[in-house]
Amino acid sequence: MRKAAVHLYGQLAGHLTQDEQGYTFAYTPAYLLTPLAEPVSLTLPLRAAPYVERVQHPFFDGLIPEGWLLEVAEKNWKLNARDRMGLACCRDCIGAVSIHPLETDEP
Repeated sequence: MRKAAVHLYGQLAGHLTQDEQGYTFAYTPAYLLTPLAEPVSLTLPLRAAPYVERVQHPFFDGLIPEGWLLEVAEKNWKLNARDRMGLACCRDCIGAVSIHPLETDEP
């Protein structure tokens, strides 16, 4: 299992998880209680129930670099172009969202 923290404007908004079943994004309970909480995407409105997909959520997949920038990421960060979770973990994304990989106890 792989897990990443999803931040919006520098504040932890939720977690993105990849396992053998697919991908899950869930807002943290603390974020949902924040008076000025905003969704990370219009396609992922605020809710307590997680979003579960067999493939990477389109919003997160859209953050993955393309073209020459993807080639730079592959070479400099030793990433596989087919590793959608690894490519989506971008601390310096353009815009308000950043994704930080987290260590997990599972292999």
